[in-house]
Amino acid sequence: MKFAHWLVLGCVCLLPLAAGAQWQWIDKNGKKVFSDQAPPPDVPEKNILRRSGTPPPRGGLTQPPAEADAPETSKPREQAAAPKPSGVDKELEEKTKKAQAEEKAKQAAEAEKNAKVKADNCDRARQGKATFDSGIRVAKVNAKGEREIMDDAARAAEQKRLQSIIESDCK
Repeated sequence: MKFAHWLVLGCVCLLPLAAGAQWQWIDKNGKKVFSDQAPPPDVPEKNILRRSGTPPPRGGLTQPPAEADAPETSKPREQAAAPKPSGVDKELEEKTKKAQAEEKAKQAAEAEKNAKVKADNCDRARQGKATFDSGIRVAKVNAKGEREIMDDAARAAEQKRLQSIIESDCK
């Protein structure tokens, strides 16, 4: 039983060594890229920060001098049409795009909610302004719970406040 414990402990200690077999470099956008594969050939040597074991040759196979002088059209179509690996995780890009889309949707929903609140405030302010402009007596309740009829100064102040709300929210 003790042997099994030591064996498990040894495996756990050796587990981080597997993570050491990774490449790290800076891509053309200035982002750090981590991968278990070598960087594409267009990444300069100075941008490679960490290598995994012994690196494969950077330029691929060297061409014989006869092929180097040959025109570009003599290269195989597979080699010319093969896409270069970008070194960027496509899943990460998709998640980033999805998060940005969710953030935009959230902002749009919040803007719509604010617009609805402003429209509601505008309607209430217009109704209040119409009431005050009609000339009927308006009463309000004071701190003691008693009804008080508004005098001309209070009416003018309330009309001015309602007008400022209409100007700010009714656009």
